[in-house]
Amino acid sequence: MAPQTMTDIQIRTALETDLEQLTELITPFVESGKLLPRTFDELRSLLPTLFIAEQGERIVGCAALEIYSWKLAEVRSLAVASEVQGQGVGRRLVQACLDRARALNILEVMAITSSDAFFMSCGFDYTLPGEKRALFMQLRDL
Repeated sequence: MAPQTMTDIQIRTALETDLEQLTELITPFVESGKLLPRTFDELRSLLPTLFIAEQGERIVGCAALEIYSWKLAEVRSLAVASEVQGQGVGRRLVQACLDRARALNILEVMAITSSDAFFMSCGFDYTLPGEKRALFMQLRDL
């Protein structure tokens, strides 16, 4: 079988009919602690800002833009199948989220991640102009 190329992978907005396959894609990432769990209903509520990478009939990646207000949104649930990692799929999914945020005139987009270098390569940084930083407090035991 010939190796797959990026031209074989299309990025599009997710449909309700994609939810079962999306759940299967993210399950190993949730089980390994790389992603927070998402219910079927949560994924359904994100459909207008949930993007998938599709190779033929198979979903090989996803990312969601969760909008908190007109000021702030977050790139969430970024997952790329291992066999296509390193081919720019994740970057294209993040770009789809950023394009949607720009189209909606959202001021800031954040990413909470254990893959700092990846998001920095997409243009994210630790601080915003004016030295704004995000601080967190965990309210549950892991």
